[in-house]
Amino acid sequence: MQMPELAKCSVLMRERSRVEETIHAMQRAGAGSLQVISDFDMTLTRFAHNGKRVPTTHSKHTGHKDHLELLNTYYPIEIDASRSAEEKLPLMVEWWTKVHELLIEQKIRRDMLAHAVKESSAMLRDGYKVFFECLAEHQVPLLIFSAGVGDVLEEVIRQNHVFHPNIHIISNYMDFDQTGVLQAFKGQLIHTFNKREGALSHAAGLRELQGRPNVVLMGDSLGDLTMADGVSEPQNVLTIGFLNDQVEERKESYINSFDVVLVKDETLDVPNAILRYITSSRDE
Repeated sequence: MQMPELAKCSVLMRERSRVEETIHAMQRAGAGSLQVISDFDMTLTRFAHNGKRVPTTHSKHTGHKDHLELLNTYYPIEIDASRSAEEKLPLMVEWWTKVHELLIEQKIRRDMLAHAVKESSAMLRDGYKVFFECLAEHQVPLLIFSAGVGDVLEEVIRQNHVFHPNIHIISNYMDFDQTGVLQAFKGQLIHTFNKREGALSHAAGLRELQGRPNVVLMGDSLGDLTMADGVSEPQNVLTIGFLNDQVEERKESYINSFDVVLVKDETLDVPNAILRYITSSRDE
């Protein structure tokens, strides 16, 4: 298989032959059988740029110290390789609830969102245009599954001019009052470790995803691996994990959990190469 991107030293695979077989099988089935399910923060967006952490969809408007304190308290717990998901669960709910309360306290206005995103240093990963355009062109549904803020995420995609009709989003959406001020968040809280419930409850509603048994899944957390649990009768599933930091501590668990692991790779080059191959016509 001609895919030089997979030979980069930042690409780790437990079983390269299985990865290649899966990609081949997906290519034979064609773009019509494919769907892509991806996390947003630190998966489609960059983790760092010029050595500085890039803001997430939560922190784009809580630019002050309270948010940073929460991040410094809870983020190390989220990525702590020595704690189980069960242990982390109540702490993640606590973190997300506090973040949402902070945002509500700040009385964020709907009409300020676009400006806040514009002024923030949020960045999609290098190669994002190719990624979004390739999927749109072949009418492959892209389900973005995010524990962040849906309104902000949509704004980031829109301002980068890649919000195509094939995109579906499951996230935490803001609920504004009549005057356009944030008063609450809608529906059930989505955080890093309950994406399975979200996947199962939303799956039935997304008709466009029916009859697409091949899945490319992308995430930066082990919790993201459950995002495909709502797919009915999956045939081929290829999982790509971005290992952004705490590399040595987490490398082993990522290699054992994801099919392809990308170490400190701020680009979408590898997913793009894989998608280009799968969507190429069969006789190439």
